[in-house]
Amino acid sequence: MLIGDVARRSGVSARMLRHYDALGLVRPTDRNDAGYREYSSEDIRRIFHIESLRSLGMSLRDVGRALDDPGFTPTELVDDLIRRTRERIADETELLTRLSRVDAAEPVGWPEVLRIVALLQALGSKSAGTRQRAALSSVEGVPVPVEALVEAVLNETDPNVAGALRWALARTGDGGLALLTEALGSPVAEVRKRAVRSVAEIPNGEATALLRDALTNPDITVRRYAALALGARGAVDTVPTLIDMIAEGANDADAADALSALASDPALADQIATGLVDRLAHSSVGSSARRRLTQALADIPGTTASRALADLSHDEDRAVAHTASYVLGIRARQPIG
Repeated sequence: MLIGDVARRSGVSARMLRHYDALGLVRPTDRNDAGYREYSSEDIRRIFHIESLRSLGMSLRDVGRALDDPGFTPTELVDDLIRRTRERIADETELLTRLSRVDAAEPVGWPEVLRIVALLQALGSKSAGTRQRAALSSVEGVPVPVEALVEAVLNETDPNVAGALRWALARTGDGGLALLTEALGSPVAEVRKRAVRSVAEIPNGEATALLRDALTNPDITVRRYAALALGARGAVDTVPTLIDMIAEGANDADAADALSALASDPALADQIATGLVDRLAHSSVGSSARRRLTQALADIPGTTASRALADLSHDEDRAVAHTASYVLGIRARQPIG
């Protein structure tokens, strides 16, 4: 069969067949009466074998080795092809993500495209300072897709950069709440923690509703951060969790501040003081926990807290008694009203 016939029937171009011939991969082995070279059935079968191996991503050099070297084993080469294919897919996926984010920003011209790309690259920099500057500049006229900020904040390990990213994210409108909701169910504890802290800085009603849902999250860290944020927003149902945090020494200073803010409502002050007193009376509460609970009472106004502190000033634990007496002295010197 002449080269033109082979090209038409095989789908392999005549140019590629000549290239195979030049490389010695497959050469016409027959000749017709006119002296023209023709491909035999075996030659055509080899062409299809070449195309099959090329479809796996093999180079022509490796194809030749596979077909001509009886001792050539495919395992190592196939493993290498799998590795390179995975790397290529990862690179293409990263490129697709970058393109999607540029498109989502709806740039009006190429200068804006270049600014967005530069900012996205800065967010992925190995330098914490560069990432932080990118986060802070993301709200200064360069529209950064919220997806990029969410990904950055969920992966950030530097606390200063993370704070800047949360600040930037909170100023994007919805703050990427749909993505953060998904992250709250992540199998990675640190991702869940970063997600709830990001939600906590978004000041809208949707974020508040999401934080209320987070109060029942299986992850205790998520529940605690949700309670801190909701407490600052006046949510009364966070009081038990906040008291638990003080007793357990988990972000206890922040929890005490949240209780103090809630206690500014006179209707809640006695309720919070009663909760702290009840926890102090628990036989399972250790000495250090009792001191923290006593200190928390210091910032709770009202007669219930004052009576509790008076009782605690005679506590058997000298550290508790000293703390209570000190607080009572301060309260006595504060002007009424």
